[in-house]
Amino acid sequence: MNKLKLCALLLIVCLGMRLSAQTIYVDAVNGKSDAKGTITDPLLSLEKAMSIANGFTGQEPVTIKLEAGLYIVAHEIIVKTAREDNDTVKFTIEAVHMPDDKDWQPNKTPVIQSISTDNSKVQFTHCVSFMVGKSNVSFKGLKFVGNASPDVAYYYPITREDEKLNGLDVSQCYFIGEKNSTRLQSGLWTHGAGIHVDHCIFYNCRNAMVLIKGITALSITNSIIYGAYESAIWFGASTAPFVFKNNIVTRCNFFWVRPKDTQPAYTFSNSLITENDNYMGYIANDLIPAPKSNLKEPGIRKQGTVKLVDIKTDRDQPHDYLNLLPGSAGSDLHAGIFKK
Repeated sequence: MNKLKLCALLLIVCLGMRLSAQTIYVDAVNGKSDAKGTITDPLLSLEKAMSIANGFTGQEPVTIKLEAGLYIVAHEIIVKTAREDNDTVKFTIEAVHMPDDKDWQPNKTPVIQSISTDNSKVQFTHCVSFMVGKSNVSFKGLKFVGNASPDVAYYYPITREDEKLNGLDVSQCYFIGEKNSTRLQSGLWTHGAGIHVDHCIFYNCRNAMVLIKGITALSITNSIIYGAYESAIWFGASTAPFVFKNNIVTRCNFFWVRPKDTQPAYTFSNSLITENDNYMGYIANDLIPAPKSNLKEPGIRKQGTVKLVDIKTDRDQPHDYLNLLPGSAGSDLHAGIFKK
């Protein structure tokens, strides 16, 4: 082998090693605290994996892959690399087994459970699991459940405070709360551009999403929002166009709330928004119905009963639990956790 070919081979090997070092495997059941974080030697702790990722240079994509299991988050986890300025490298936190995989079952979905007390005082006292501190972050195939601490009134699994950041994809994730036991204030509380929520299920959260400052290039598609007891979408003063299509919103207090006395032009399309107590609302001292709204609603349906697959008495969760029962209103919209 000549020197040129040898150098090329060594370069390929080094690049491959470098890229593989950017992927960290975590297994809440079989992992070890002193593991290498490889597929054959996974870490035990999600927080340990994130602390390692925080030290990466930010020159190559970072992926943290979670095996099935319960992941306890005891503190706020900051999603970033060591690169301080202009960190636009892709950073992904995802399940090893995704819902459209042939061998996937609900019990293979990694579950994120916060046990933290309040860990942030930004704007008001609250609790966060993931604080997104960089652009181009993705969460895929995870289940977030509420915080059961009696001292935590406001819990947000995913938060992004910096409105200058761009790119936040949340796909095929569950957000499940229960106001009497494991409250979940909002699945996402985020600012900034490029927020894309796709094929997610928000079940009994107080709000599905709180989207406030600098919201541009937003898309919410193919998702189910069920039982939001404050609002499905709590929206800021942005007048930028967004994409809202192929969604199902039902059994919520309000569908959409916005700052008082605003009349932005919204377009909602090809979705089922049904059996909610209120439609549009204003954010004041309390939420109040908005008497006037500037809306375009091509393909919006406001009648029909949504029926979801429930867990009955079987030991195992149904493969399609919390997705639509066959024949449910909105079945043609292909909303829910599956893309295929």
